[in-house]
Amino acid sequence: MDANKILSTDFLDLLFEGRNKSYGAYELRRGYNKRLWIAIGGTALGFALIAGGIFLKSQMTPAVDEDAVKINEVTIQQIEQEKPEEPPPPPPPPPPKQAPPPKIEMKAFTPPKIVKDEEVKEPPPAVEELKETKIGTISQEGIKDIGIVTPPAAADGGKGLVEAKPVEKEPEVFTKVEVDAKYPGNWRSFLERNLDGQVAVDNGASPGTYTVIIQFIVDVAGNVSDVKALTSVGFGMEQEATRVIKKSGKWNPAIQNGREVKAYRKQPITFQVTDQ
Repeated sequence: MDANKILSTDFLDLLFEGRNKSYGAYELRRGYNKRLWIAIGGTALGFALIAGGIFLKSQMTPAVDEDAVKINEVTIQQIEQEKPEEPPPPPPPPPPKQAPPPKIEMKAFTPPKIVKDEEVKEPPPAVEELKETKIGTISQEGIKDIGIVTPPAAADGGKGLVEAKPVEKEPEVFTKVEVDAKYPGNWRSFLERNLDGQVAVDNGASPGTYTVIIQFIVDVAGNVSDVKALTSVGFGMEQEATRVIKKSGKWNPAIQNGREVKAYRKQPITFQVTDQ
């Protein structure tokens, strides 16, 4: 190649000087820069489209209601039960007053003695007088003996004491036992399935943690009764917890000294309300 043309000739033409340019390699190298810029431009356009789509999607997402709340979980806890002071037993009833038995007319009996007629101080009673009169050691006035049976002497020496019959008492309700009453299944699962967490939301509960305590009695037959709330958190949570415990059905009763007894049980339930 002429020396004057070298300065003005492209490097690619110098490289393929004297070679077959129609083979294809020459055209590929010649169009390389153009293809490179097209690829860079396409990639930049793709990124721009993706960024624009993300921006539009963020603008179209509905706003979150900050006042809406939901209940995430219900926590079941166990607490120690305190035993209240037992009231003293009632005093026995006083014995009834008994009327004294009526006095019976009696004639004193004097053992017979053989004495002179002038020494007789009091003649013995006539037989006719003794038909309706008892014979005793003394003489006393009273009602005629018309078949009245004298009651036998009392075992208490005539003091008039009457044995009090034992009063049947209601079964004692234990507040602290060796083995608490148990639900015959998964108690936590039962509460989580049946508690309506929307109650607190519907009644305007703000985000936070609320614990209610429900007390109830399980008798020896496993029946649940006297279900009541010991707290007053509000927002309908005590009423909802009471409703669910009332429908829990039969329980396994508590055990004290190896026997089934009627006992109290306390159940705390924690409602956790968070922002939605």
